[in-house]
Parts: sequence; structure tokens; C-alpha cells
Amino acid sequence: MADTAEAEVIDIPEMDPDTWADYVEEQGWSDGLPVVPPDEAAVARMMEGARGDNEPIPAITPRLLVPTIRSLAANAVMAGCRPAYFPVVLAALRGVLVADYNLHGTLATTHSCAPMLMINGPMRRSLDVNCSSNCFGQGWRANAAIGRALQLILNNVGGAKPGVMDRSTFGSSAKYTFCFGENEEESPFAPYHVRQGFAADENVATVMSVEPNHNLNDHGSTTGKGLLTTFAGAIASPAANTIYGKGPYFVVFGPEHAATLARDGWTVQDIQQFLYSTARVPVSLIAAENQRIYEEAGHVPEQGFYRVSPSPDDIHVAVAGGPGKHSAWIPSFGGTAAISIRIKPPAAG
Repeated sequence: MADTAEAEVIDIPEMDPDTWADYVEEQGWSDGLPVVPPDEAAVARMMEGARGDNEPIPAITPRLLVPTIRSLAANAVMAGCRPAYFPVVLAALRGVLVADYNLHGTLATTHSCAPMLMINGPMRRSLDVNCSSNCFGQGWRANAAIGRALQLILNNVGGAKPGVMDRSTFGSSAKYTFCFGENEEESPFAPYHVRQGFAADENVATVMSVEPNHNLNDHGSTTGKGLLTTFAGAIASPAANTIYGKGPYFVVFGPEHAATLARDGWTVQDIQQFLYSTARVPVSLIAAENQRIYEEAGHVPEQGFYRVSPSPDDIHVAVAGGPGKHSAWIPSFGGTAAISIRIKPPAAG
């Protein structure tokens, strides 16, 4: 785990797996799970995945150290990444370092947020990224290792240690990894990255600081409007940061719900506008103390309701998951943004 202020290589004697696990824990390099030893050969193989990506990586908050590719590769090895995953890790890291993502704020907060990483483009298939059933869960190396690598980099290079810089009251399982691919094949809408201005054949990583996914269950509605009415009620939460900070959020529709919406003629823009107008919290559900805080921050109710996103464009729509009448609401930290970065494939030769 080297950086520009530290030795490039740390000489560590050979250890058996149990001793290695204890050593890593003592050094504070682990997320609590066993990590792969980042020996020189493994790090060199991982660095091959960065060939063709020659742009400098900015300093990573809170330590504000400019990382070397070697230090980033070492963390990717520790997370269990294949070298082919490394360009995605680098793109995601670049995304969280964009100012509008607000990395420092999202690390210093007591909120339970963590980086969400969604992958678009052909690379989802070549890397075997899970975009379908259980895509937010266990069972896929790419999903688990890519998201975990980003977290280890923020911990080990950036210095976002739990209880030290990461001040989250509870944390969440998303702080281990939260990585999935959009189910472009079963989506009736244009892929998310295309709607952000990228070409369909480009590979793109999108990051946002979020809570874990909240399930949106609707087995009864048979119309698009019925589904969105149910979802608006769930999203209009008086206790989520989306109202406190008027932040963006994702709605990830399961393919079955997405198909119903498309059948009824709903476009992504229609969905955004409906949720913006309908997912509102009545003033009666907001404590008087919070009403005063909101007013001081310039967040005032409209016709007796508080909106939970600044604009329709702050409602991000994607499709993922497998069979079942479920969708997902992914609320953000509030003071963050969804950042999409093109993934640079390794240079040939």
C-alpha cells in the first residue's frame, strides 16, 4: 500500500494464512474480511489493467496523498480483483474524486452512506458483472471485488478509517461493496449511460454516495401509474437524507415493473416528472424543530408539502435485477451527485 510519501514496496516476510490475516488486521489494512496478499507479481499483473490510463489520479481525501498506480493495484489485489477489473476500479475512483461527488463530506458524515457503483456497456458481460437476479447481493466475484477495491483504496490510501475519519453512526453493508451492472438487455429504456451522453458501446462507471437499496414491493398494481404511485409513497420519507439535504436518488426498476411502465407508454422523463411531483412529504409529518431547520436552509414547503429531490433530473432511473415484482429505491447522502466516468480499457500490446 504505497503512496508518494511512502516506500514503493513494503518488505513482508512469508506468513501462513492465519498469521497474514492477523498481520493485515493489525496494520489496519483490512475491511474485516480476509484479503489476498499483494505480492509483487500479483501487483504487477494488476497494473497491466491500467495500461492506457495515463491521467494522473488526484489526491485522495482526507489524507490528501496522491496515490501511485502501484498502491491502487495493491488494494485491488487485496480485494480479490482480476486484472481485467482494474480499469473499472480506476474509473470509479476518478468518479468519487470529482468535486460534486463530495467525497470528504460523505466520509466525514454520521450518515450510513457508501459509494454505489453501477457499470454500463459491453464490459459488463466480458467481466461477468451481475446485472440480473441478486445483483445487489452475493455470489459474483466482479461485483464483490470491484466495489470492495474502491472501499479499500478509500480506507488504506485515502485514510477513511472507521471511527477515525469515517464517522458513520451505524455504517451499512454497502461499506463492504455496492457494485452492480445495469440490466440493459431487459430494459425497455435506453441504457443509463446513453442517456448521460455516452455511446452505447462505451463502458461507463457511475458512482453516487448512497444508502443501501430499499425494496419497492408492488405485486398488485397492473398499471404503470399504479406502480409509480406506490413507489412515490415509499420515497416520500420524512427521515431520509433526501429530504434533509434535498439530494438526488436512484430508482432501479426490476425488469417486470419496467416492462409494465413501458407498455403503458411511460418514458424516463415521464417517470422523473411524476415522482418529482408526487413523492412529497406532508408538512404534518415533519417535526416543528426540523421545519425550522429546513426553513433556515432555504428548504420551504410548497402547498403544504416538501419535495424530496431538487429537480426531476436528480431522479436517476435505471433497470436491473431479475424476475419478480420488485424494484429498488436508493436514496443518496444528500450532498452528493451521480458521476459517470468512461472506463478506459487496457491498451493493446
